[in-house]
Amino acid sequence: MASTHTPGERIVELCKTYSVSRETLAERSGLPLDLIRNIEEAGHIPDLAPLIKIARALGVRLGTLLDDHEELGPVITRAGQAAAAARFVTGLPAESSAPEGNTGRADASGDGQAHEGIIFNALAADKGGRHMEPFIVDIEPNAAQEKSTHEGEEFIHILSGTLSLEYGTASHVLYAGDSVYYDSIVPHRVLSANKEPVRILAVIYTPA
Repeated sequence: MASTHTPGERIVELCKTYSVSRETLAERSGLPLDLIRNIEEAGHIPDLAPLIKIARALGVRLGTLLDDHEELGPVITRAGQAAAAARFVTGLPAESSAPEGNTGRADASGDGQAHEGIIFNALAADKGGRHMEPFIVDIEPNAAQEKSTHEGEEFIHILSGTLSLEYGTASHVLYAGDSVYYDSIVPHRVLSANKEPVRILAVIYTPA
């Protein structure tokens, strides 16, 4: 069963449970207070790094921000189910069409406007005690995000489209069937290389 809570809602719940104020969370995570407010209230997530830093500050796994319950046995995601398991959308507002205040939530915004984002569909959100986070990620044609840096490692396999990976000072173009494994501590970001949709399998590992 998929979670019905957004990461922002889970953060609010955890902070209440642990009696952690928003100001304390900002101090522990090293994130701006306004960013935490936007994540909690508006669902705005510029990239994956803030969620990882918040999870570390609260002493929980990244997966705790993504799911409601845990399965100890195998978790199977059938073909077609990943699209219905969207957990969050990252990315900066589309420069060409986004009105002021657009949070880059793509179709998840529900406001009927054109948004461009990077949509993360969880593949194992109900697996208890997991150390890896597998996603099907849809990168919309004009999606943009700042470079991200966080603890851990990432593996990406290109399912369709052409991906641009900016890693440190280098840039790489990957095509359908290509894959890459890298250390997440190096500043990085992924974008469409040719303004066409890209779909990838991404597996993110963060140390306990």
